[in-house]
Amino acid sequence: MKPHKLILSMLVCIPAFLPGGLYAQTTVREQPTLSNASLQECIDYALSNKPGVQQSLIDEEIGEREIKSALSGWLPQINGTGTANHNFKQQSQILTTNGQSSLLTFGGKNTSSFVLQADQQFLNAGLIQASKSAKYYRQQYKQSTENTKINTIVDVSKAFYDILTSKEQLNIISENIARLEKQLKDASAQYDAGLVDKTDFQRAQISLSNSKADRKRTEELLKYKYAYLRELIGYSADKEFGLSFTNSNMEKDVMIDTAQLLNYQNRIEYRLLETQKQLQKITTSYNKWSYAPTLSGFINYGWNYQNNELRSLYDNVYPSSVVGLKITVPVFLGGKRTQEIKKSQLQERKIDLDLINTKNKINTQYEQAIATYKANLNDLHTNKSNVDISRQVYNTIKLQYDEGIKTYLDLMTSETDLRTAQINYLNSLYNLLSSKLDVKQALGTITVNQ
Repeated sequence: MKPHKLILSMLVCIPAFLPGGLYAQTTVREQPTLSNASLQECIDYALSNKPGVQQSLIDEEIGEREIKSALSGWLPQINGTGTANHNFKQQSQILTTNGQSSLLTFGGKNTSSFVLQADQQFLNAGLIQASKSAKYYRQQYKQSTENTKINTIVDVSKAFYDILTSKEQLNIISENIARLEKQLKDASAQYDAGLVDKTDFQRAQISLSNSKADRKRTEELLKYKYAYLRELIGYSADKEFGLSFTNSNMEKDVMIDTAQLLNYQNRIEYRLLETQKQLQKITTSYNKWSYAPTLSGFINYGWNYQNNELRSLYDNVYPSSVVGLKITVPVFLGGKRTQEIKKSQLQERKIDLDLINTKNKINTQYEQAIATYKANLNDLHTNKSNVDISRQVYNTIKLQYDEGIKTYLDLMTSETDLRTAQINYLNSLYNLLSSKLDVKQALGTITVNQ
């Protein structure tokens, strides 16, 4: 076969071996618009669009490619090589026959060869290790993605509840402003009628101004909280974004079973360490068996050309072919194998200590979360009772103030107590919901399917 024809044939075959992904067009999925999103819709959106989650999924794909790349060593490895040489001085050899010596010259002045060789591994410690560890690497990548998704669910839920709390706080402030505006109007009328001095009127103005400042501050912070939730779920800043609170009754979702037993296996962090330990055991096993021989086979076919005239180099071909086995037995590596075994065993011990330390951390995290939850639950009941009492006190003093029995200062004090009790109740409700999420995360009961 002429060399130019051989090269042309190889070039024609190259596209058949190229991965189809090189020709595939990347499709960009259009993001849905969240104009009236519930908590579950925000979580679903985050699990599909948050950059951190997408990066974890890409890491899974990268890991899969790395696994397949490592395992590809079991398949035949086919390579083609070509050479072209011009011998300025050809190799010579003295030949002695019957006491007479003569000088023989070997080969032509111009030589060329093309060799196609296939190699096949039959026994290779590194490939055996790759085969055994593939399962655990896939498991590790999926567990890392699960960990990212669990943290995303917790963060999005807390951010959603924070916005809901701020919206409720705005409602309380608006109710307070409405009361203060009426009180200011009444104080102004009484002052104009000469029934009271201007002190009540001025106090009403101060209280109203402070409440309006609180409303402005809460509204501005609410903009940041919306932006933060956008960031958590991976939502574009230039798209319409709104939340639905119609079915969000925070009070009905605060209870949790505090008698659940802590199971370390439910925690994704603990399972990740167990997977890492399995991988390290495989590494130790590989180092122990690295002295095993490597056995491979090969077959090749070559096209050889030689001629003293360059223009006639490829006129005649002298083919050759060989098939054989190759075995490599490591005899002495300078103690490297022993040191690698000891190093891997020490790394196993480190992981065992990490498992113990992680157990202790999980237990501490759970105790802290459950204690915080119980304290917040008690605060919620207390603050809810305080709201009822403060409202009764305010209504009573308001009637007494209208009858001229109580002073305006008493009225302002009761109104402040009512507003404080309402805000405290909202804060304790948010803290309770957050601590409930912390308890579930500590127990490992939050899953990406919930």
